[in-house]
Amino acid sequence: MREIVINRRQYLELEKIALGAFAPLRGFMDEAELESVVEQMRLPTGEVFPIPVILDLTTDQVKQVHGASCISLIFQGSQVGTITVTSVFSCDKEAISDKVFGTRDARHPGVAHFLEMGSTFLGGPVQRIRRASFEFSQYELTPEETRASFFDRGWHTIVGFQTRNVPHRAHEYLLRLALEYADGLFIQPLVGRKKRGDFQPLAIVAGYRTLIDNFFPPNRVLFGILSTAMRYAGPREALFHAMIRRNYGCTHFIIGRNHAGVGDYYPDYEAHELTRQFENELGIHILRMSGPFYCELCDGIVTERTCQHLVTAPKQTRHISGTDVRAMLLQGGPIPREVMRPEVVASLAQSPMFIEEDEE
Repeated sequence: MREIVINRRQYLELEKIALGAFAPLRGFMDEAELESVVEQMRLPTGEVFPIPVILDLTTDQVKQVHGASCISLIFQGSQVGTITVTSVFSCDKEAISDKVFGTRDARHPGVAHFLEMGSTFLGGPVQRIRRASFEFSQYELTPEETRASFFDRGWHTIVGFQTRNVPHRAHEYLLRLALEYADGLFIQPLVGRKKRGDFQPLAIVAGYRTLIDNFFPPNRVLFGILSTAMRYAGPREALFHAMIRRNYGCTHFIIGRNHAGVGDYYPDYEAHELTRQFENELGIHILRMSGPFYCELCDGIVTERTCQHLVTAPKQTRHISGTDVRAMLLQGGPIPREVMRPEVVASLAQSPMFIEEDEE
């Protein structure tokens, strides 16, 4: 059997497909699947799927796979899976970027990475042979494991929460709202490929473990990371994240103000509108949350649905976001308690906080 060596990003895509995290997808997309997903946000079978999941090849790999029907996938020197070849193809990357990311601007991190990928793609069903191990592997649960844990805990309603940041008070506000609503909460930070300046996986783990262990009822929260690439695709990625949490057994999923957004590429709450288009097909209920902020006059974390002062006294409100928190931590000064708990800030000193170069 012929073989190709895959990188970490490609391996993690293979793993998530094989574990069922990306169901109903069963392999790397072939040409027909990619076209259908890009144009209609559906697989050719009609099932909702909003994001390309594709295996790109180098020029040498294109020669290696020519004429082969089954390829062995090698990572870290070992065979980790196989792909049954149904399609070897190329595509118009800029046109796809327009559809998926809403822009061709190479300053957009998702577009930039897509344009840097190989120009030929290998599609077909995959099989996983073995799992690789990473520094964060002990914190990751499979869909089978989370479903079993929810059952053992007697949870019938489970809210999934996606983040790529360390926990700040605005996110904590959303988490507490979820616990008022459901039997349990599944906090699943994303720790796959990210851009420079994003938080390191172990920093995210340290922050959330501190928050959960010290401030939440332990019998009502399950923590486990998700090792897949951040795509920064805004509304489409919000839909994708919801489907992933469905596959892990969640019944509800939080989507906030600018879910999976970056910069000013996506209008606030656009992800709310996109998910409404597929409301009855996702197999998971969307909890559309307003963006929390701190209000001095209300003396607490609020949203525009519960506080008038964002309009009447904006100078007495403080926006809280992952971007703001990163900037404060980089400056090294004190972080106000209304932005992040001191205990969480202290826990971040245990490991490097930020990714220094864009990851492959």
